[in-house]
Amino acid sequence: MKKLVIELCCVIALAACGNGKEQKTVEEDATAKALLQGVWINDETELPLMRIEGDTIYYADPQNIPVSFKIIRDTMYVYGNHTVTYKIDRQTEYSFWFHSLADEIIKLHKSENPEDILAFENKEVEVIPTTEVVKKDSVVMYKGTRYRGYVYVNPSTMKVVRSSYSEGGISVDNVYYDNVIHICVYEGRRMLYGKDITKKAFAGIFPEDILSQMILADMNFMGVDNKGYQYQATLRVPESSVYSLADITIGFDNRMDIKKAE
Repeated sequence: MKKLVIELCCVIALAACGNGKEQKTVEEDATAKALLQGVWINDETELPLMRIEGDTIYYADPQNIPVSFKIIRDTMYVYGNHTVTYKIDRQTEYSFWFHSLADEIIKLHKSENPEDILAFENKEVEVIPTTEVVKKDSVVMYKGTRYRGYVYVNPSTMKVVRSSYSEGGISVDNVYYDNVIHICVYEGRRMLYGKDITKKAFAGIFPEDILSQMILADMNFMGVDNKGYQYQATLRVPESSVYSLADITIGFDNRMDIKKAE
């Protein structure tokens, strides 16, 4: 069930955006926000889930990005990578119940143990690495000529924010490092083409709301034909099986053409 929830995150995120529209003319409930200040414990697990300080929600998981929020009437609006809404079922000084996106009631109680704040000591969000350095090379023959294609997958410091959902249906944003992939083609010792490829090269090929949550995960040299050097790129939503393929053709004039794989 957990895997299914995570892998459908992109679809749910788009739906959440549509549900997250608020009436801008309605004033925020400052009293309700004041009652939420502090550390909140999950009734089921007895573990800290979130800490609320001012306008910000901090999660106990250091990989989850802090998010801002508002309370308007009986609804909590959370402004992360996407805006999501949670209907509030009950709120007192020491208890807080709300409906998750999975339509489960999340029941929390305010911590009275000063040590629970230690779960939120790390203010730096942990960025999740996606790969180590990978080197691949392939040899192909075309019209009696031997070509060798190299691919170097290199982790970068470029960050990708991906929205996902816990088993209970709480929206969280995680940060991952994207990759820079160097591709090159040799004829013997002579380099015919060499270039660094980043995810920006695929803008316009895939919808921006989907591309923004993907990393450039892999690249394969597919061969040489009468159009030029052929590569296939894999763009993937981190920690899921959701991915897309793109075909890259580098003509003999060294011009690049990218299209979505059929």
